[in-house]
Amino acid sequence: MLLSDKIIRPLLSPIPRVLLNSLFDCAIIGGGPAGLNAALVLGRARRSTVLFDNDNARNAVTQESHGFITPDGIRPKEFREIAHKDITKYPSVIYKEEKVTSIIKKDQLFEIATDNKDLYQSKTIIISTGLRDVLPDIENISTYYGKSLFNCPYCDGWEMRDKPLAVIIEEQTQGFHFIQTVFNWSKDLIVCTNGKPVLNPEQKRLILNKGIKIFENKITKFEGENGQMEKIIFENGDSIIRKGGFVLPQPIQASDFAKKLGCEYNSLGGILVDFYGRTSVPGVYAAGDASVFAPAQLIIAAADGLKAAVGVNRDLIQKEFLD
Repeated sequence: MLLSDKIIRPLLSPIPRVLLNSLFDCAIIGGGPAGLNAALVLGRARRSTVLFDNDNARNAVTQESHGFITPDGIRPKEFREIAHKDITKYPSVIYKEEKVTSIIKKDQLFEIATDNKDLYQSKTIIISTGLRDVLPDIENISTYYGKSLFNCPYCDGWEMRDKPLAVIIEEQTQGFHFIQTVFNWSKDLIVCTNGKPVLNPEQKRLILNKGIKIFENKITKFEGENGQMEKIIFENGDSIIRKGGFVLPQPIQASDFAKKLGCEYNSLGGILVDFYGRTSVPGVYAAGDASVFAPAQLIIAAADGLKAAVGVNRDLIQKEFLD
């Protein structure tokens, strides 16, 4: 539970079921930093809002969140708990710990169905379901991911500074830049391509000139205790001592709601939006990693949620004045 019963029940119990299943100004799908901040802004704008969250956050494996001034180093769970307490101050915002199973646009309204077999209607929706990381196919990589193996040097580079690190890449588009970026935090660096020919000769030359060794054999597994990496084992029998590293996963959309609604996507695979989070489908907005895609930062996602909420409120105001 993201909220204790003591927090949830005062918010929900006074509201009769018929109201919960009636028409909302906005339905927010996804309760990460983007969705939470959007709910906060819409609550303050006196908009009836329902926030759906199935507690499946991308950063659930993360021990600390960095790069957000004032709560730097906060645990993601604590961040969400504080955010929920903030939102409960606004009676027009309803929190539902349910998984949205479908969104259908009917005329000018959206029908949102959940795994509890409940049906909601809303004038607008904000898709803030984020991304899901597909990690390289390495036996026990998930044991170390989020503890000593990370995907964002801006988030965790400071804590890993000057340690003997590995950079694991499997694709070329961003791989070389990723290596350069991590080198900023530690010069004791190796590159593992996990059996994939992802670096061209010029990239290899530049990397080797910096004293960075390149291991092109497939990784069999990692060794260490309690998620703390100590050694990398390769398929050819070689091994090397490392105290952690960074991996470049393949991010994919965590939901296909935007696709099913007909939204356009940008070249990176993010949902295409304007400054206020408007997608190519009227009434549909997107915020956070699902639209920004990169860089994936808590502070950026939260700010993106604010912009989408302002976009929703601006458009609703405009429509109300025309009616």
